[in-house]
Amino acid sequence: MQLHEIDAGFFKLDGGAMFGVVPKSFWNKWNKADDNNLCTWKMRCLLVEDGNKLILIDTGMGSKQDLKWQSYFEPHGSSNLISSINSKGFSIDDVTDVILSHLHFDHCGGAVTKNGDKLETTFKNAKYWTHSKHYAWAKAPNVREKATFLTENIAPIYENGQLNFIDLENDAPFKNIEILEADGHTEKMLMPLITINDKKLLFIADTIPSNAHVHIPYVMGYDVRPLQTMIEKQNILENAIKNNWIIYYDHDPEFACSNIELTEKGFRASNKGQLSDFF
Repeated sequence: MQLHEIDAGFFKLDGGAMFGVVPKSFWNKWNKADDNNLCTWKMRCLLVEDGNKLILIDTGMGSKQDLKWQSYFEPHGSSNLISSINSKGFSIDDVTDVILSHLHFDHCGGAVTKNGDKLETTFKNAKYWTHSKHYAWAKAPNVREKATFLTENIAPIYENGQLNFIDLENDAPFKNIEILEADGHTEKMLMPLITINDKKLLFIADTIPSNAHVHIPYVMGYDVRPLQTMIEKQNILENAIKNNWIIYYDHDPEFACSNIELTEKGFRASNKGQLSDFF
């Protein structure tokens, strides 16, 4: 098995929204805001080589939206989803499976590409995976999340017959990937826990989007159930310490991974670094 960090570029989100009730005087030290109060965040995906499977976890926001929509999030960077996959020696046709942690635009937008006026799935040979209850949630969105569940990111996957569901009551479809669930950020978000040799890597998705969010009260304003997020974080971080899990951050602008330690001030990221520092 091999793991590859996939760089789907950077984008910007409001710093206050990303840190919820945490004062700007705190979070601005870790991710400095621009004049519009926007902070830069990575869209970091993960490619897993496992036997005859090539599994992509999340796809970033893609580039099919019009320029006005993109201007709200200022996508930038020297890399994108497809070029990053190519740089690892693969093509989009090599991907056998795409695990979408959840269907917010910055995690699933790259799953669908615009070809002229037609929307097509990016990975034509792949099975796409999400949770059935999350899919139902996204199809009938609440007012809070409606703007992030975009029909053009979701419908083509279903219509092309490529959508599959990972529910915990069913057998997991991957030999070396256990699926954890979370309901704080959104309903039934998937967090793949990957076993490689004697190590475990948790793609923690938006439960802890960056190393600056490890402290339990630091939850995003985007979370639909912030108190639930805090409970989930507590459980995950305790298990991370107990079992020496490596945490993989999808939005941290600098660090891909870290371990977790418990200090007198609470949980903290330790040994922060890149994927290559751990594997």
